[in-house]
Amino acid sequence: MLNDLKLLELFVRVARLGAIGKAGAEFGISPTSATQRIQSLETAIGARLLHRTTRSVCLTSEGERLLHHAENILESVQDAVLDVRRDDQALRGTLRVAGPASFGRKFIAPLVTRFLSCHPDLSVQLHLSDALFDIVDNGFDCAIRLGDPAASSLMAQKLAPCPRILVAAPDHLARMGRPETPQDLEGRDCVIRGAMQNWRFRDGTGKLTEVKVAGRFVTNLAEAVTEAAIQGFGIARKCAWEVQEHLASGALTPIMPDYQIVPEWNIYLMRPPGRAEPPRVKAFRAFLTREMAEIPGLSPDLPPAAP
Repeated sequence: MLNDLKLLELFVRVARLGAIGKAGAEFGISPTSATQRIQSLETAIGARLLHRTTRSVCLTSEGERLLHHAENILESVQDAVLDVRRDDQALRGTLRVAGPASFGRKFIAPLVTRFLSCHPDLSVQLHLSDALFDIVDNGFDCAIRLGDPAASSLMAQKLAPCPRILVAAPDHLARMGRPETPQDLEGRDCVIRGAMQNWRFRDGTGKLTEVKVAGRFVTNLAEAVTEAAIQGFGIARKCAWEVQEHLASGALTPIMPDYQIVPEWNIYLMRPPGRAEPPRVKAFRAFLTREMAEIPGLSPDLPPAAP
C-alpha cells in the first residue's frame, strides 16, 4: 500500500526531467538513493514504471497512467492545504479549462484574461473545441458546456441560462411569410446544424410539439448557420447570445416568441466528481457567474430586436 506522497513527488519529477539523478538532486538525495526509492514505488505499485538506459529514463505505459493520477493527487493535496490556510487567499498553480469554440472565443477567453489580471500567481491553460472529450482523462479542472447536460459522472453547476430562439432575415419573411406555430415550419426552408432536424417546442399551456424540419443548407458550423440565415436561406434555431448583435441591427428578426424551444439550455461548469472543489475552480466559477449575468443574450428574456 502506497502511503508516502514524497515517492509520488519524486516519480513526477523523474518523469518530467527524464533523469533520476537530476530529480534526486532536487530532493537532496543521491542518484543511488533516488533509484532505490523509485524501485520501492514500483514494488508498492506492482508494475514497472520506467524504462532505464545509461543516459535517460522514459515512462512505461503503466508509468504514463500513474503520472496522470499522481499529478492529480498532488494537486488535490495542494488545493486542500490552500483551502484550509485561510490566512492566505492568493490563488496559485494552473487552472486547466475546456470550453466550446464559438462561445469560448467570444466570451470565455476574454473573461479568462480578466480573471488572470485579478490573480497574478495563477496561470490558465484554455482549450477551446466543440468536440466532447473526457476532462478527467485529459487532466482538466473544469469545462464550460452549453446545452442540456447528458447523464454523466461529472458534477454540473449552472452558470447562466442559454435561451434559444428562432430567427430569420426580414427579406425571407417578406417573401415566404412569418410562421406563427411549429406546424408552420413544415415545408419551409430552415437552416440546419448537423443532424438536428427534429425541433421541439412548448407553448404557453405546456403542450409539446415536435416538428421535423428541412432545408437547402445544412452545416456543422454554428457561425455558418447564422450567416446563412442573414443571407435569407431560411429560419434558424440559435442561442440568443449568438445573434444578439444581428437582432439589434435588424439583420435578423425573432419569430414565434410565444413558443419555448425545448429542451431548455443552460451554461454549466462541469468538474470531476468525488473531490472537493479546488479554490481556483471555486473562484473561477463565482467569477463566471457574476460576469455572465451581465452578458446580453444570457437571459431568459428575449433580446431586443431593431425597431
